[in-house]
Amino acid sequence: MIYLGVDWAEAHHDLWLEDAEGRVLAKRRVSDSLEGVRELHQLVGDHVNVEEGPEQVVVGIEKDRGLLVQSLVAAGYLVYALNPLSVARYRERHVTSGAKSDPGDARVLADLVRTDRDHHRTIAGDSDAARAVQVLARAHHAAIWSERREANALRNALKDFYPGALAALPDLTHSDASAVLAAAPTPGQGARLTLAQLTSALARGGRRRNIERRAKEIQAALRAPQLHLPGELELAYGARVSAHVAVLDAYRHQIETLESTLAERFSQHPDAVILHSLPGLGNVLGARVLGEFGDDPTRYADARSRKNYAGTAPITRASGLSHVVLARHVRNDHLGDALDRWAFCALTCSPGARRYYDELRARKKTHSQALRQLANRLVGILHTCLERREAYDETIAWKHRLELTA
Repeated sequence: MIYLGVDWAEAHHDLWLEDAEGRVLAKRRVSDSLEGVRELHQLVGDHVNVEEGPEQVVVGIEKDRGLLVQSLVAAGYLVYALNPLSVARYRERHVTSGAKSDPGDARVLADLVRTDRDHHRTIAGDSDAARAVQVLARAHHAAIWSERREANALRNALKDFYPGALAALPDLTHSDASAVLAAAPTPGQGARLTLAQLTSALARGGRRRNIERRAKEIQAALRAPQLHLPGELELAYGARVSAHVAVLDAYRHQIETLESTLAERFSQHPDAVILHSLPGLGNVLGARVLGEFGDDPTRYADARSRKNYAGTAPITRASGLSHVVLARHVRNDHLGDALDRWAFCALTCSPGARRYYDELRARKKTHSQALRQLANRLVGILHTCLERREAYDETIAWKHRLELTA
């Protein structure tokens, strides 16, 4: 066996190759290019017995995706995507001075997979379909976060000079807000909007129902007395508002496009039927859950392993007479957010989930604690459904809880 540490960077990658005794075989810096990848494989090939196969090469890297990682996996190497926090703690075992360098990090990665790889897992063998769903789901989620940040920036601008718009349009991500603010980005222009102009703007924005009633409500709020800035300053703020509105429109369009593409990709995955059967999982949440968990059937040894990865299972901290059970704060944030939303949505469509949540609240659990514990239960149910290749059944899923309360 030989062990390769790869400290990747944007422009180059540092390599450290050592044998089973920890003796250095080679070290090199290669560029982030096709030629650099070719040099990496050539370096490995100089020290590998071809007849024994590529699986004798063990690679440690702080990355689980990208062209470089895919080239290592495609070569047949055993690739370990290591958590940077774990790598940092391993480095501190050997270096207490705080010294750090790229070649040194490559050596740390090679040492780690040589001595401690039994405590880590190789990169999951998820299908291309599952990885495609993950890419789209994360892009969709990131676009929603960006849209909200842009809406908050617009809200801050309106607070400074246009409070009537905030009163008329409380949800700045809604198409009504963009339509009205595009037509009247300043208080003066807003006060001069007629009902006909407002009706037309709302229709262009996509509203189809209660247009006249909504137009009257907006007009009343925009014409309410409010303080005004000097004309030149108000126009400057108006230009800022127009820019925010244009960006929000672009985000809204891209979110709709990504959601459509995501739903199509998700529906084509073999696990989609099972995930759709679970309460609270539609196209978007189902795709996010599938993408973050992956579809490698060997990735999770049991339901507890899946719960640990999800971050819903609690951790215990015990020392001497102290013994406390805490929520995990280090977890996959994309998956954690999806599971929180899943648990909340399940409350309205699963009697068993609702009953379990109410029991937890009756035991003085906070809303967040109860949702997290419900999500933990749902993850276990999901694991069982996927393991047995069976759709969700409300009676079977909550039978144990019913027997306990009987």
